[in-house]
Amino acid sequence: MAENGTTPLGYIVGRAVVDQGEILNLGVMLSARRRGIGTALVRRLLEDFGRRGVVSAFLEVRESNLPAQQLYESFGFAAVGRRPRYYQRPTEDAVVLRAAISADTTSA
Repeated sequence: MAENGTTPLGYIVGRAVVDQGEILNLGVMLSARRRGIGTALVRRLLEDFGRRGVVSAFLEVRESNLPAQQLYESFGFAAVGRRPRYYQRPTEDAVVLRAAISADTTSA
């Protein structure tokens, strides 16, 4: 969680199972966006994955969410698949992204 004092600004949820990790959710308050909070949260989670021996990480992102895709691409994520109609309200495909993880995964 990213905070400014007692005010939450963003959060990331991930899980690691054996040697694979998954980013389940990332959120940053609208008023705190474009200040590097999402980048810092992703970096910290990927570093934690690396320390745990995770060798690859996955996530799904809305097809229309280009800023999020650019963020993840800056960490080496690349599209490896698609989940049709994965998201609702509105209905939209998910792009499945994957990145190789190492103990020094800190780009971006």
